[in-house]
Amino acid sequence: MTTRSDTDERLAQLAASGVVIRDPRTTYVAPDVDLARIRPGVVLHPGARVEGARTYLGEGAEIGRSGPAVVRDAAIGPGARVDGGCVEGSVLLDGAIVGPSSHVRPASLLEEQASIAHATGLKHTILLAFVTVGSVVNFCDVLMAGGTSRKDHSEVGSGFIHFNFTPWGEHGDKATPSLVGDVPHGVFLRSRRIFLGGAGGLVGPGQVGYGAVTGAGQVVRRPVAPDTLHIEGTRSRSVALADRPPPDLGPKTERNVVYVANLVALRAFYRDVRRRRADEAQRPLIDAAIDVLDAAIEERRRRLDAFLASWDAPPVEIDTDVECPPCPLPVDTGPAAHVDWVRALAPDAVEAGVAWLTAIVERVTSSVGRR
Repeated sequence: MTTRSDTDERLAQLAASGVVIRDPRTTYVAPDVDLARIRPGVVLHPGARVEGARTYLGEGAEIGRSGPAVVRDAAIGPGARVDGGCVEGSVLLDGAIVGPSSHVRPASLLEEQASIAHATGLKHTILLAFVTVGSVVNFCDVLMAGGTSRKDHSEVGSGFIHFNFTPWGEHGDKATPSLVGDVPHGVFLRSRRIFLGGAGGLVGPGQVGYGAVTGAGQVVRRPVAPDTLHIEGTRSRSVALADRPPPDLGPKTERNVVYVANLVALRAFYRDVRRRRADEAQRPLIDAAIDVLDAAIEERRRRLDAFLASWDAPPVEIDTDVECPPCPLPVDTGPAAHVDWVRALAPDAVEAGVAWLTAIVERVTSSVGRR
């Protein structure tokens, strides 16, 4: 059993190393936490609870700024904030923000300066740099990109829901990931921003193109083309469940495969670009992000197999370990900070990078076969 004196001793060690502990009486650091992975300059506010051997807190990270906060087996980058709520098994890169009363469940990744406001839930969610999610949002099983800066970013309006469960079949299914933007263009921070209107929803697996706007107060059930204002009409109808025909498995399977292929491309970007460029302080964050992507890929494969099995269809074989083309990007040059490096890339380098990641997506999608 952990005693107060045990906790006080760990907190004293952290304070001596340069960690700011606002109120030791209301701060808890579990015995399984590696204190060396809590860097100088971290701020633990009253009500902060830090747990898990995999937890990493980078310099200047803040935990519990606006209320009680739990960080469990999560990697929080320099200057990132968990204002309140719980972050578990996930990664926040530099300057990312989780608002109070939010719940970030495992295998989520928030890149640089991505943010969610209060009372928002994520799970297996990937937000590329600068993407902003509003308050009281349920946004699980989505990858979202788009935008160029904190002033020009993709956004999800408050009160939005990503519907990630389908009730059909014996037990229903969660083969429902949605791709908002994409990886090959999104990682280079030059794509048009996307806006998903508040008090609305998106039925997964969905796809939304760059530059698109979905009107507030609607549920989007169809793919959204780039550079369009998308508004869907509604009509009332009632159909006996016994008369409902089996679904066409093809489109849903295809969207799942494309989503997995984008995850594989993002993992290649982290392995061949971000990890090679990472300094000692960034390496634990990038390694944790790669672990998140591995988990996300496995989750999507498992959910797709379960969906197909529920309709007595054979599972698909997706080669998520395809041989990737060599990375064409100048990883050994340019500014140290990742966002600055991406912005400094010449147009021909960006074009080559997009082509490289697109080729990976295409290799994965073309590898698909039935077991």
